[in-house]
Amino acid sequence: MRIVQSGEFDSYWKSCAAHKDDDAVETAVKEIIAAVRTEGDAAVRKFASQFDKSSPHQLEVPFSEAQRALEQLRANEPSLTEALELAAQHIQRFAEKQREQFAHFEFEMEPGLVTGQRVIPVERAAIYIPGGRFPLFSSVLMCMIPALCAGVEEVILSSPPTQDGLPDKKILAATAIAYKVTHNNNVRIFAMGGAQAIAALALGTESVPRVDVIAGPGNKFVAAAKRLLFGEVGIDFIAGPTDVLIIADGQTAGGGIEKAADLAAADMLGQAEHDPDARARALVPNKELAEKIAVAIERRIKTLSTEKTARASLEAGGLIIVYKTPEEAIRIANVIAPEHLELQIADADNWIPRLKNYGSLFIGSLSAEVLGDYSAGINHTLPTSTSARFTGGLSVRHFLKTVTTLRCASGEGFEKARNAAEILARAEGLEGHAQSAAVRKKE
Repeated sequence: MRIVQSGEFDSYWKSCAAHKDDDAVETAVKEIIAAVRTEGDAAVRKFASQFDKSSPHQLEVPFSEAQRALEQLRANEPSLTEALELAAQHIQRFAEKQREQFAHFEFEMEPGLVTGQRVIPVERAAIYIPGGRFPLFSSVLMCMIPALCAGVEEVILSSPPTQDGLPDKKILAATAIAYKVTHNNNVRIFAMGGAQAIAALALGTESVPRVDVIAGPGNKFVAAAKRLLFGEVGIDFIAGPTDVLIIADGQTAGGGIEKAADLAAADMLGQAEHDPDARARALVPNKELAEKIAVAIERRIKTLSTEKTARASLEAGGLIIVYKTPEEAIRIANVIAPEHLELQIADADNWIPRLKNYGSLFIGSLSAEVLGDYSAGINHTLPTSTSARFTGGLSVRHFLKTVTTLRCASGEGFEKARNAAEILARAEGLEGHAQSAAVRKKE
């Protein structure tokens, strides 16, 4: 964990910005994609036998397995089931509210010239959920529910097979909950993992239907497959290591500076424990608060079962920056463009208009990022690696197409637009275009 003055930030950030392409990963993923393109299901099974815990002959899983998994979870872990159902309800309500913001319209530009837009869901979307040591069953809700609320006709859940040939049981249970809360009949499940799953979904195989959009998290092989196949299929975005930036002033928590430092430390560790590449950072106005956060981190980290991972993350990239003015802090925050931005400051509303780059904003000391991760209703699938400069997090919009319409009739507005199109086309040397406009001139 480093503590630096704001004047040192730019040089530090420049040293962190170097990006190293993993040529070995890209080469391996290109080979997987090529094999799936030519061999279909056989290639998926071949790579599953190499990389996954099993290689099921039947890739599609009956939806009854998800319903059975939910029944088992309800019997064995009722509190977890209730927490998942509450989270699903919140995510569904928020996604429905988002969907309301996307509407059809027609607008008469001028007499005879009516422009418009239609908002159309994609026909088929896939949600990829990794397995691994920590199966991300909460991501099932975060990714599937927006797709279902967008009105996608068929949503496919793909996740690696475990030893029994089925995806993780909690992933299956979460799929059943997403289905239940959205009342959608068109959910299918496939036991496929890794780059081969992304390729199968993007290209289609004998048993796997080709989808229009793929969303969801994954390792570097999954990310590389999504990047290489983008264009043949739509994607949400390329996810990198997770990160948080906390702007704290030591004044917002009821217990004073000690409590404020402890809250910041807890939230930084909550991010650092993801993996050694995760990045936890804070912006504070004085060195006293910076040092108290560092002390609180050291006290708390010893209590974590994930101490080894969290410590590796903090040693590699943990950072506390001491800023001189709010303007300086805002500039640094916009440069970092964090996935998660927490405002643990007394006058947060005065800062918000000037903060431009973040995946999700958490306002006030009670608004812990972990609530966004799980249960508050906002989405936890967010832009990383400074991509918050140009995109927001996963939402219903990733499963919608905004298409435009034009409706013309005789009138002054139409004639003016027609004449302008003819002039512009001829000026660009496209005589066919010009004649297409000219032939519609009113006699």
